[in-house]
Order: sequence, then structure tokens, then C-alpha cells
Amino acid sequence: MARPLLVIFVTAEAAREGRLVHLDDKFVEGMALYCREWDGPVRVVMPEAPAPPPFSHARDPTALGFDLVLMPPATPPGALLPPEAGMVLGSADSAAQLGLADLCRARGVPLVFGIEYTLGTRLRIARMDPARNAARRLWSAGWNLRQEPRRRAALARADGVQMNGFPAAAAYAGLNRRSLLYLDNRMTAAMMATPAEMAARAARHARRAPLRLIHSGRLEPMKGAHLIAPLVAALDAAGMTYSLDIYGEGSVLPALKAALAALGHRAGGKEHVRLHRPLPFADGLVPVSRREADLFVSLHTQSDPSCSYIEAMGCGLPVAGFDNRMLTPLVARSGGGWTVPMGDVRALAARIRALDADRAALMRAAEAGLAFAARHDFEREFTARTDQLKAICDAATARRGGRGPAGS
Repeated sequence: MARPLLVIFVTAEAAREGRLVHLDDKFVEGMALYCREWDGPVRVVMPEAPAPPPFSHARDPTALGFDLVLMPPATPPGALLPPEAGMVLGSADSAAQLGLADLCRARGVPLVFGIEYTLGTRLRIARMDPARNAARRLWSAGWNLRQEPRRRAALARADGVQMNGFPAAAAYAGLNRRSLLYLDNRMTAAMMATPAEMAARAARHARRAPLRLIHSGRLEPMKGAHLIAPLVAALDAAGMTYSLDIYGEGSVLPALKAALAALGHRAGGKEHVRLHRPLPFADGLVPVSRREADLFVSLHTQSDPSCSYIEAMGCGLPVAGFDNRMLTPLVARSGGGWTVPMGDVRALAARIRALDADRAALMRAAEAGLAFAARHDFEREFTARTDQLKAICDAATARRGGRGPAGS
């Protein structure tokens, strides 16, 4: 029997262009999977943006495979919840969506919230926002503090919660008896490093070839990109033979280029520290990481659930980074990396030098991280989430004796 309408409220934005709609490519790919897994109709409600979002393409909304509703600015999400909705997936990271908890409860429609940011992460992001002055940052911090009781109450009232990453699980799992921890990432089983690639990496370590470091991601202060040049300086000062390839763009890039030049590294030159534009994930960054790197270096100072960690592990790369609340438990559970005190680039450089001297430890962590990533590949994590939605929806339908939701 077909399931009722699944309505997904998202935070990603879309923009109109005539009869077409600009949508993020990764979003469309993810929605195709929801349509495949859900045995029934799917509707997506997403905010309407004034301009096309990055990495988007114009698409015919009638050919998407799901019903798309664009939400005008300042529209309460609940105003677009149709009476025939039989299951709702919302985002508790959006304060505007928290009201769905009471609305869905009143209508008898099961609701699952997804969440990934903790209050601490929200406050740190607000504090580091370069686009806001001190007064605006203070106001933002106060606003986040005021929203947290609403968020916790909404999570408690939902029929289930899907928590992306260890920090969100630690903060919110106790609020709801149907809490699901998942580790969001883009690594499919077919993308994982192969035995031949791991053997080639081990052979390089056996002959003590120069250590190949890699860093990828947005080059922004909140991602720790301002610490790349100090790390390079610490590694150079130690006289270590290595290479570092940096893939990314962002506001820190001009200052990073200047800092690397001051250290004697010309951007794009043949030196051992090289800057690159971002690569497409599946057919660019993944093969490069699998075949041309030995260690993923993270400078992430936030505790949000960066997918870069587990994606690097899936490419056969252990991770070295700061002891934020996501990477520390990930390393403890996987054995796929190391952490040093937050923001301590000298300690991170010392750890990298120690790994350069102990290639066996580096390879053990590479194998352990790969095994962990394989147990948490994209397909498994996504299936766990859709299975929870199905179970909650089916239980609600059974309680109603097979009838549709109230108002349908």
C-alpha cells in the first residue's frame, strides 16, 4: 500500500527564472533518493531566494519527480503544510520551522526533525561572523539563547529526531525517545579507497616517500582557514619534507596567498605548498584524495558535523585536527586520526612530524578510518533515516486504523 504524502521542509534556497527553478545539484540528487525510497508522493517546501544559489542549475520543476513549493520571504512554514500531508520532515536548525511541532501535533500528522547545530556552535558562529559588528554579534548571541528553549521543546514534541553528528546527539538525544544519530557524508560504497590504492599508499610509506598532506573546504575564518599559513610556517621551521595541497575558495584566500608568499611559497608554483580551486566531489576530490594524499589536515575550530572527516577516511586518509566536539569522538570511535588542543598549530605540526616518523601508525589509522567510513557510507546512513520515517509513518497510520491524516 502506498504511503501518504511526505512533506519535507528544507533550509536550502531556490530561485525562479521564468518557468524554471534554480536548484542546488546535491539537493536534487538527495531528493531523487527520497523519491526512490518513499512509497508515495513527496513534496518539498523551500525558501525562495532572490538570486540563484551557488552550484545550482535551472531545472524544469515538472520534471523533478517531486512536487516543489517555493516559500516567499516571511511566510510561516506551517502556512504551506497541506491538509493531505501524512508525514513531515523538518529542520530544527531553522527557528522558523519550530512551530511545526505544535501544528503537526494538532493535526495528528507525524513529524520528524533533523538537527545538526548545537547552541554552542551557533554562538561561536555568531561570534565569528565577519559581516557583523560587535553590536550585531551580541544581538545574534542573545537571539540564539532565546530560541534554544523553543528548539528543545519542539524536539521533545516531535515524533522523532534525526541528529547529524556526535555534538547534536550529545545535546539533544535525551529529549526524544525516537532519536537517531547519523553521520552525513557523500561517500558511496563505490567511492571508497580500493585495496590496490591502500597497498600503493603503504608502499610509499615503506620507502619513506615525502608525506602528502591535503586540506579541502571553504577558506573562511569559521573553518579555521586563517590557521593554514601558521601551520605551514611551523612545518617549515621543523625542516620537514612534505607537500600540502589546499583545495578551496573563500574570504581568507587573498590573505592566505600573501602569507604563503611571505613564507616563500608562490601560489600555483612548483613548491610543496599548493593552492587549487575547489574540485567536483565524486570525480575530482575523491580520486585525488584516494591516490595523491596520505593525511587529511583539518583546521576546523567549530563543532559542527563536517562531512569532510568521514569522507577523508573513506578515501583512505586518516585525519589530524583540533579537538572539537565532532572530531574528538569520531577519532575515538574510528581509530582513524588524532586531535590536538584547539587552535594549537604548533601541536598539530608536532603531531604531523611524529606521524612522518611513524608511518606504520599512519597506515594503521588509515585502515581503521576506511573501515569505519565503509560502515557509515552514504547509502547506509540515508537508509537508516528513511527507515525511521517509514516506521513512524506506518505506526501513525496503524493507530488511525488505516485512515489518512486528519483533514485529508
